[in-house]
Amino acid sequence: MQNTPIQVVDRDNGRVFDEVILGEKWIRWAYQDAGSSLIERLLFRSSLISRMFGLWYDSPLSRGKINAVIDELSIDMAEAVRPADDYTSFNDFFARHLRPEARPYSDDPSEIVAPADGRVLVFPKLDKDVFVPVKGHPMSITSMLPGLSEPFLGGALAIVRLCPADYHRYHFPASGQIETTQELAGALHSVNPIALGAGPDVFGENKRCNTLIKNDKIGTYCFSEIGAFGVGSIINTTSSGAVRKMQEKGYFKFGGSTVVVVFQPGQVTFSPDLVENSAKGLETLVKVGQPLATATL
Repeated sequence: MQNTPIQVVDRDNGRVFDEVILGEKWIRWAYQDAGSSLIERLLFRSSLISRMFGLWYDSPLSRGKINAVIDELSIDMAEAVRPADDYTSFNDFFARHLRPEARPYSDDPSEIVAPADGRVLVFPKLDKDVFVPVKGHPMSITSMLPGLSEPFLGGALAIVRLCPADYHRYHFPASGQIETTQELAGALHSVNPIALGAGPDVFGENKRCNTLIKNDKIGTYCFSEIGAFGVGSIINTTSSGAVRKMQEKGYFKFGGSTVVVVFQPGQVTFSPDLVENSAKGLETLVKVGQPLATATL
């Protein structure tokens, strides 16, 4: 049971596939091995290892890893602005820009779009503040959004889980005005379902940044970036003022990571395919700019 593959629905073709996990044996060792609790604390509750990874991936010496990862994870470099041999380090490649035409989207102000490439799980109506990720334990927006959660109780929530193969820049799913930004230090647990199934409160314990954005159609929504193992930094390139739909909000450096978008009660209706797959406990692979939800009129 412990080695059951993680299955994801590809939105583009409807096929279910087994996810390729970079470093899977190490994640399973840290989170599923009964004797690994000390290792788990050393690796994932301290930022030391992630900082060391960050220094390495920022250095020119890491360039040699780029082509190997492209091959292992089948990354489509035709979408990127720059070719593989043009990056100065692995993190330079990891935070690559894509060609604008690679991620089309609708200008309809009533349509909320996916904020990042990744595996989506949606919760159309929270039981007060509780949500349960795939293969995970109950988690709480109260712990994820300390001091900010009250307006979102009983609301809706979307998790977008990014993997190393994904484009790692994230964008605003709807236009609006940034009201508040909250940065919280914390652990760097893996966001992989293997780790979620082991019990750590990833969304309440991990390093994260919570941003409240006021939108004319859906009221105030919260955009939360969750750091994870190997993520040296959450870099927000837009942190104040008025924002446009699909404007870049920021990017993650190397590692698995997650974006969570939380909506107030009764404001949005998620896309039917995302609701159906989530009800079955399946994440859906989406691309930034694809439909996520519509404003409830």
